Amino acid sequence: MAWNEPGGGQRDPWNTKRPSGNKPGLEDALKRLRARLGKHGGPGGIVTIVLALVLAWLLLSSYTIVDARQAGVVLRFGQYARTLPPGFHFKLPQPLETVTKVETTRVRSLQDSVRMLTRDENIITIDFTVQYQVSDARAYLFTVDDVEETIAAASEAAVRSVIGRSDMDTILSGEGAALVDEAGQALQRTLDGYHCGLQVTAVSFQNVAPPAEVKDAFDDVNKAREDKQSIENGALAYANKVVPVARGDAARIAAEAAGYKAARIAHAQGDAQQFQLLLAQYKAAPEVTRKRLWLETMEQVMAGNQKVIDGSNGRTIINLPSAPAASPATAATTATAASDEGADKGNQP
Repeated sequence: MAWNEPGGGQRDPWNTKRPSGNKPGLEDALKRLRARLGKHGGPGGIVTIVLALVLAWLLLSSYTIVDARQAGVVLRFGQYARTLPPGFHFKLPQPLETVTKVETTRVRSLQDSVRMLTRDENIITIDFTVQYQVSDARAYLFTVDDVEETIAAASEAAVRSVIGRSDMDTILSGEGAALVDEAGQALQRTLDGYHCGLQVTAVSFQNVAPPAEVKDAFDDVNKAREDKQSIENGALAYANKVVPVARGDAARIAAEAAGYKAARIAHAQGDAQQFQLLLAQYKAAPEVTRKRLWLETMEQVMAGNQKVIDGSNGRTIINLPSAPAASPATAATTATAASDEGADKGNQP
């Protein structure tokens, strides 16, 4: 009777249906495999199984997947063959070709603290951090033995070379950023000389300070430097305030002096010209000119004084009002003015 004939005696050669109605599991598959091996237990069956396992191993080791953050270095019989970019790639199965994956986008960091001498022979302690990436996976794997030790030594050498050429004041002042950039460039030049496949992304100084043994003395120096800067800023502000005022006063005094000079020159020139005109008139009519000058002078003198006119030819006594008593200083000034006026009249023709 066929295996699939209906009836209570239905048989299934794969034993897929059980009284419980469950499907076969891994244990059943192993049992069937052992049964078949036992059935075909000769040399031919073992060779077939070995060949199947070898074929499966070859298929599984004939490809590789390189992540987007990685680069795959392929070694053929232990010698460098090629570098694989990110993606799916076929290769020869192991041990013919092996793939070593290197993370090229991960930023690695190194921290260290060193104590060194500056150019002016001062001791300073510097905590620095170096961040770097792998730029060449082949050089990273095969150029140097210990990458971490190599970059640590190169970083310390670069920092020492920069600090050793700088003074303490320069290091502690605002020029420290320029020193950091210089140290990063020096480190990159050193790594390029080693051909180790590393790219420096950042160098930073976290703590730049003198040793604890001399910290108090350096604090005093820094305070004195700050006081000096404060005094210089105050003096500069005072100079900026006073100098423009002084320059304005100087310009004003110079302008007043120039105006006074021009006025005196013009007045002197006018007096000289007036005298020349008067001299010409005097030469033409001496008597008339002398009389006119006397009348003009008397007019000027009498214009500011009280005048009393006597029409009785001196027969009437007239009491003139007396002027208030003048102070000694006023009297001296009046006497000086009178003497100057008399001298001027005596000089007149």
